[in-house]
Amino acid sequence: MKFEEYRKHDAVGLAELVHKREVSPKELLDCALARANEVNPKLNAITIPMYELAEKQTHSKLTGPFAGVPFLIKDIAQHYAGVPTTAGSRALKNFVPTEHSEYVQRCLNAGLVIFGKTNTPEFALKGTTEPTFWGPTRNPWNLDRTPGGSSGGAAAAVASGIVPIAGASDGGGSIRIPSSHCGLFGLRPSRGRVPSGPHFAEFWHGASSEHVLTRSVRDSAAMLDALHGPDTGAPFHIKPPSRPFLEEVSMAPGKLRIAYSTRSPLGLEVDTECIKAVLDTIQLLRSLGHEVEKAEPEVDGIELADSFLTMYMGQTAANMAEAKLKTGASASDFEPDTQALAALGSALSAGEYTRTLFRWNSYARALGKFYKSYDIYMTPTVAAIPALIGEQNTPAWQQAALKPLLSMKLGKLLLKSGQVHKTGQANLRRVPFTQLSNLTGTPSMSVPLHWTPDGLPIGVQFMAPFAQEGRLFRLASQLEVAKPWFDSCPSI
Repeated sequence: MKFEEYRKHDAVGLAELVHKREVSPKELLDCALARANEVNPKLNAITIPMYELAEKQTHSKLTGPFAGVPFLIKDIAQHYAGVPTTAGSRALKNFVPTEHSEYVQRCLNAGLVIFGKTNTPEFALKGTTEPTFWGPTRNPWNLDRTPGGSSGGAAAAVASGIVPIAGASDGGGSIRIPSSHCGLFGLRPSRGRVPSGPHFAEFWHGASSEHVLTRSVRDSAAMLDALHGPDTGAPFHIKPPSRPFLEEVSMAPGKLRIAYSTRSPLGLEVDTECIKAVLDTIQLLRSLGHEVEKAEPEVDGIELADSFLTMYMGQTAANMAEAKLKTGASASDFEPDTQALAALGSALSAGEYTRTLFRWNSYARALGKFYKSYDIYMTPTVAAIPALIGEQNTPAWQQAALKPLLSMKLGKLLLKSGQVHKTGQANLRRVPFTQLSNLTGTPSMSVPLHWTPDGLPIGVQFMAPFAQEGRLFRLASQLEVAKPWFDSCPSI
């Protein structure tokens, strides 16, 4: 199979070809590897090759809905036994898990042929993918710009045609942000829909969910069918869907009541192209028979951002401490930004941290009340076009100024000053819309419905009530037919 033919199919389509014996898993893997060898030196999407393991897979009996389809997993939490999981960090370069994560096991059960791990920022902490350990991943639509993060390597791999589908996760927008930046479809499932075991009960107190990045809606739905459901010892058991998610794709969404906002929850600027993406989509939705009106849930966006940042700092402190314990790493093995976040997280008291978690309930209740009047909440996915590589790096002078303050254990003083949260809010300027879904545990998706005059993709975000992924898939499928994007590909 030549690349031009390979690129025409999504993962479901490739699996159908394998099932009909029109192509073999080995041929598909060869095609994926050839494309990877061609474009990965430019993109730096795949950081840990697993080519020999994949070759062995193709010679075994493959079963499941995606039997024979090439696949990549994200280099954090998606553990493959015997293969390093670095989480984008030098400190974890020698950490090798001894058993598969449940996510990876279910991917293998689905017949996917895993041939590598994709780049992620250290501990998946940023909306760009530029770890110092592996180097930056670049956007296939413009190599000078970021593909977003933290699933940036996965997004670059899918957008460039290495694979039609790749593993991803989303703790603050890490599926939806790279989806927007790379012209892909990305759905973040409800809290607990995809299990985190056996190594974790949940990620980031349930703010993070694992799933995939895709070019087609049906790939995302079919993959959620393969991934969902509790594993042994799981703390959450969500009621299973009434029918397979893949069936939702072929069903009409009905007339939906859709609320929208283009205002940043932080009160900061939103780029005109991101606003235009929503305004153009409003017209499309109305032409499809939906009711659309301007409305927002009663949630304090700045307080929500502060709640997210507190959790983010505390989790970084815990993750860094755990990494040191596992590997014997020292503080200098971590990036300066990670060290700073960990120091601030360590300065939080248990009471302060827990009080912040209490607020998540109020956001979920406000959103639940909002959904009594509306079926869907729509916003821009992001507030700005993809940043240039290096544009969002912490300036060297700021790192130098912060280092002595943290070494003197002045984290509590910095937190009390309020400057830390002000800086954090400024850093969320480009991505202020995604955290609401994370902290409330509700499903959301980014749909590639707009391109700038310069050819950069911009997604539109849709959020739904808890456990209503089916509603999102039905709407996404309708939009996919009305305004197709599958054949919109970068020229790399």
